[in-house]
Amino acid sequence: MDNAIIENAKIWLSDKYDNKTRTEVQRLMDEDPAELTESFYRTLEFGTGGLRGIMGVGSNRMNKYTVGAATQGLANYLKKNYPNVALKVVVSHDSRNNSRFFAEVTAQVMAANGIFCYLFESLRPTPELSFAVRHLGCHAGVMVTASHNPKEYNGSKVYWTDGGQIVPPHDKGIINEVNAVTSVDQICWEGNPDKIKIISHEVDDSYLARVKALSLNAEAIKRNHQLNIVYTPLHGTGITMVPEALRQFGFTNVTILESQRVPDGNFPTVASPNPEERTAMELAIKKADEIRADLVLATDPDADRVGIAVRNDSGEMELLNGNMTGSLLVNYVLSQWEKWNKITGKEFTVKTIVTTELIRDIAASYNVPCHDVLTGFKYIAEKIENEKDRTFIVGGEESYGYLVSDFVRDKDAVSACCMIAEMAAVAADEGKTLYQKLQDLYVKHGFYKEDLLSITRKGQAGAAEIQQMMADYRSNPPKSINGSPVKMIMDYKASVCQNVANGETTPITLPKSDVLQFFTEDGTKITVRPSGTEPKIKFYFGVKEELTNRADFEEVKCKLGEKIQQVKKSLGL
Repeated sequence: MDNAIIENAKIWLSDKYDNKTRTEVQRLMDEDPAELTESFYRTLEFGTGGLRGIMGVGSNRMNKYTVGAATQGLANYLKKNYPNVALKVVVSHDSRNNSRFFAEVTAQVMAANGIFCYLFESLRPTPELSFAVRHLGCHAGVMVTASHNPKEYNGSKVYWTDGGQIVPPHDKGIINEVNAVTSVDQICWEGNPDKIKIISHEVDDSYLARVKALSLNAEAIKRNHQLNIVYTPLHGTGITMVPEALRQFGFTNVTILESQRVPDGNFPTVASPNPEERTAMELAIKKADEIRADLVLATDPDADRVGIAVRNDSGEMELLNGNMTGSLLVNYVLSQWEKWNKITGKEFTVKTIVTTELIRDIAASYNVPCHDVLTGFKYIAEKIENEKDRTFIVGGEESYGYLVSDFVRDKDAVSACCMIAEMAAVAADEGKTLYQKLQDLYVKHGFYKEDLLSITRKGQAGAAEIQQMMADYRSNPPKSINGSPVKMIMDYKASVCQNVANGETTPITLPKSDVLQFFTEDGTKITVRPSGTEPKIKFYFGVKEELTNRADFEEVKCKLGEKIQQVKKSLGL
């Protein structure tokens, strides 16, 4: 074993650490060298999105000491960035194991640094934390969550004064301050308890009022208030806000899935609490079939992502992916803005570079610009903040995150659930299902089909393997994919777009990121990127065909599905 790992572990045996921690570190040294290596081979990285990792003892794990160090670094940066200012932060947390404990540690360290801290009385969704930052006039916010990761994970996301997750230059500035905290002696653990204020309904009520005000067609809801909806919070924070928000919108027939109603960090009914995964939705769909529901809504543990299922042409519940739901939502909101003559020419929408191009086509049909940003909702928030003279209407990303209006600066599953339900009510007014509305979009704009392949490579060896895969794609990019020549390569790390045919390059103006995109002559788009929050490398596939009428839907759908499989095969995936 690397001697540096042993020396790192020995530090955690000192009396600076609590007895429970020391006992577990000694056990790893005596009995479990593999876990000792994973726990101490590095310091858990505070990345551009914050902190996230497996819970346990050690420098590479989520625990009191790594959370304390990250919080101390943030506090140091705030004090340097806002000298001689009465600083305020707000802290919330999800339903994960230890989330309340980590939230309290965060609040205590902030208070010990003389920073006033609002702490939610209990679990609250990520979008409410984002809202609270600006609502309470805070300089930063911290959300203790690992989003939709498996149960062994936890983390914390940092928000800046605009309510969005940290972006340059603050992300690197905070990272530098966190990295400068190299000893627990540098962490202020205890301070004035009067600097911590517990908050609850005063923020809840204001947030819900803003959500309710998003409604664009209350009359359609009145006519269809009995729309049969099944909702599951997947044992997470959504239970605190989504049912009440739907009620305030006017929906009277919402069934909460009882087996997943109670917040529980063990997520006992699912392998992973991720609405992107079919298995997480199975119980809700089963309930929907029992009661013949029209719509299933499922939010992840911190209620920033929402997955849905709708009735297809055969009357069966069918899951829609994030691109499908996002396209429907963008079209619905823009259509209502157009109906009410709200589009003035100063509005815009935003999507990420890996999200379906259908959204761009939809926005163009309403003469509203659609801007591309890097993967990660923080870049959508940054775009909103930087476009102060224009109005953000709606936007989203393929990973089940959507935002309507700008009072929240992160993806918001609470408001998205309400707007999706309203969208279904308006479709019912037209005698259609959301599935049929999606087909209408394909007939009008072209049938876009996307797929995502995530390859997991855990631990130190896995991280190295992912890095090597990206290096190989850069040094030896594919010349053709599924028989179609690659015509353009976009390397966001090198900030270069290359025309393969003539070798000409143009600069990419978006921030640098470890992302590659390949575009082929037949219109196929492939994106490759390591995940910023999980030990995965992700491949995004996008293909397109014309759909002349809805009767050909299944045929073209099969054709596109086969094409994606051939694309994967040609890449050796």
